[in-house]
Amino acid sequence: MEMKALKQFVANHDNFEIRVITHSGSRFYQVELEDVEGERHMLMQRGKPMLFRSLDDVYLELKRAGIHRAYLVQHVPQDEVIGRDAHYSAPLTSRMPLVF
Repeated sequence: MEMKALKQFVANHDNFEIRVITHSGSRFYQVELEDVEGERHMLMQRGKPMLFRSLDDVYLELKRAGIHRAYLVQHVPQDEVIGRDAHYSAPLTSRMPLVF
């Protein structure tokens, strides 16, 4: 989903979730939108996923789109390596609310 499409989506819908995704060991963040039907859309720029170097950069872009709340999700590959189930969508175990 391009930034222009995100702005239009936010203006026309109110039931969606924004996730700021990072992977352990990475310095980059990606933004994902999950709509009411459960479809996930990555924030894209010219057909490629947008990568942000800091949370401040993420906040700035999301504010421009009219979004002021999101969830920070950190993927930790060690969970799968040791045989533990990864709970990326469980609200209390993997997501941290962000308000900006």
